[in-house]
Amino acid sequence: MEFFNKAKSVRLRSHLGKYLVADDDEETVRQSSNGSSRKARWTVEFVEGNSHVIRLKSFHGKYLTASDEPFLLGMTGKKVVQTIPTTMKDNSIEWEPIKEGFEVKLRAKGGKFLRANGATPPWRNSITHDLPHRTATQSWVLWEVDVVDICVLDLESESLPSYMSPASSFSSSPADDFTVSDSRSPSIAPESRSSSIFPYRSRPSSGRQNGMELFDKAKAVRLQNHHGKYLVADDDEQTVRQSRNGSSHKARWTVEFIEGKPHVILLKSHHGLYLTATDKAFLLGMTGKKVLQTLPATKSDTSIEWEPIKEGAFHVKLRTSQGKFLRANGGTPPWRNSITHDVPHRTATQDWVLWGVDVVDISLSDSESLSSCTSTASNFSALADDFSGSPDTGSPIVVSAGRLGHASTRQVNRLTLPN
Repeated sequence: MEFFNKAKSVRLRSHLGKYLVADDDEETVRQSSNGSSRKARWTVEFVEGNSHVIRLKSFHGKYLTASDEPFLLGMTGKKVVQTIPTTMKDNSIEWEPIKEGFEVKLRAKGGKFLRANGATPPWRNSITHDLPHRTATQSWVLWEVDVVDICVLDLESESLPSYMSPASSFSSSPADDFTVSDSRSPSIAPESRSSSIFPYRSRPSSGRQNGMELFDKAKAVRLQNHHGKYLVADDDEQTVRQSRNGSSHKARWTVEFIEGKPHVILLKSHHGLYLTATDKAFLLGMTGKKVLQTLPATKSDTSIEWEPIKEGAFHVKLRTSQGKFLRANGGTPPWRNSITHDVPHRTATQDWVLWGVDVVDISLSDSESLSSCTSTASNFSALADDFSGSPDTGSPIVVSAGRLGHASTRQVNRLTLPN
């Protein structure tokens, strides 16, 4: 529910990169790549006395409805349509958001989920509610929540940040679809690690690319993957892996920039070593290469450079100079919790290169107006480093009056900081 608590209206983006839209026939719902259309905008309504469900109303004033009519005879999927129910107690228009990493499942009555179908017609671009029984279709019920407008009425008693627009809109630009253009470990004495060996520039300015805006004001970040785990730097000062302990200093990565390269970042661990895409095979015969902590011999070593490429509203891919991506592996050991850089070739592993950016500290050097809405330490989440709430119910995290630092991290990252 935390994705919807302050939302006045949202867009829902499927695993196919398409948006849930309400057609002009005022009945059909389907997927479309055009996220700037008003058809993709859904007003969020809450149900009195039932705090764990929401209603979604199209721009026609009709509600997203889980019908009992089969999409195709003999198939399990049921139609999802726009309707105006005879009574607001009709639970076919109620959807229960269930948090799944950085995305949500929307559960309808009967326990089925809102599903974005792929494959050939008539399935292509269709929307049904169903249960995914095959591994290949598990991601078909996952949705990214793109908050378009927030509800100012719910925030009257709170100190709204000075950098929010008067319209309280997170995303008024029509350019909401993002295109993606389509990789040594010398040892240095530990005492030389105390400061950066690279020319550090204040912040990227105009002309930034894709996912750079998620890092522009970041002094330090945590990176959370689709498994709900964080990228951490081990104490052996070499290994990087995944861990559920996001509050550890091992999960904190300092963000640095390189003069003359506005499209890439460097990520430095608490050991003062840099996240590095090596040329060493993770396992012989496999395509994935090792990712380590290193201190390169020269500042021109591109193996420590990562290009953030925005994917959806809140995720980035981190691309190496070789065109591969930072990847959080699953499966059985030795893959489990490992980190490599690779290109995902299978549909089932596309999400393995997506990362949520959790800003831990911001830089105030070029944004004086932030002083009114952040703590002295410029820390967004000094106390609540780990996501709270049940993974099944997505218990809400409420912004307390004047304390933006206690908001859910995803809510913080939605705010666009001023240049």
